[in-house]
Amino acid sequence: MNTLWQNIQHKMLRSGSKLNLLIGINIIAYLLVNITDTLGRFFFNSAIISFYSNEYLLLSPNLQTLLTHFWTPVTYMFMHAGVFHILFNMLWLYWFGQIFEEYLGKQRTLGLYFMGGLAGAFLFVLCYNALPVFAGRDAALVGASASVMAIIIATATLLPDYTISLILIGPVKLKWIALFILFIDFLGIVGPNAGGEIAHMGGALIGFVYIKQLQKGNDWIAGIANIFKAKPKLKVVSKNSSGKSTGKPRQEEIDLILDKISQSGYDSLSKQEKEILFRASSNEG
Repeated sequence: MNTLWQNIQHKMLRSGSKLNLLIGINIIAYLLVNITDTLGRFFFNSAIISFYSNEYLLLSPNLQTLLTHFWTPVTYMFMHAGVFHILFNMLWLYWFGQIFEEYLGKQRTLGLYFMGGLAGAFLFVLCYNALPVFAGRDAALVGASASVMAIIIATATLLPDYTISLILIGPVKLKWIALFILFIDFLGIVGPNAGGEIAHMGGALIGFVYIKQLQKGNDWIAGIANIFKAKPKLKVVSKNSSGKSTGKPRQEEIDLILDKISQSGYDSLSKQEKEILFRASSNEG
């Protein structure tokens, strides 16, 4: 048991993968809330844990409630409504997140997860307060779906022709999977889970725009991170006598390679281009 916990800690905190960290936090949050709630209901016939988690951790579209529960646009994206809800969210996050980290390194996953979740929260609150069709509806936003959608759409935008094998279906390109998910979400925006589907669309939008901006050389996530980095006072210049570049590749080089991957696939890269992409990932990871 001790070894199992050590393995979990290593994957979450020391592997360098932000994907493992996000999945771990989601699972731990789900287990903490639901195990304590189940024990409370069974032994004390009390639903107090469920009440407080719904009241203080889920996102309400009510602006007055939002002012006093200002942390909920973040906490809601780590909560889930049931076993299948968290299971499918974490599976999609794992499948697409692995591809995302393989091509863009491990440092962007966390930032895009939060950006997607916040975009979903913003669109949810906006629609429920601005559109007459949602007037008077009582709703609460829960789940990592908007964050996961940001990563799914970002990965499909970056690598539209990347092919994966689906059970019972066979090889399918990422762009078709993404379009199918978006179509299902669009049909559901007037259904019983309208708030959730709207949030999905917000996450999807931020994922698409982020990659398009990244391909133009504008890395929003790196830009935000750089604000909080202390600038070095000294600049150290070293020469590499081997003739092989070991420094961080220029953003323009990376963008050109990403464009080539989007159009022709990873196998079309030359040895030098693969080496540049590897160095970029190593610098980020």
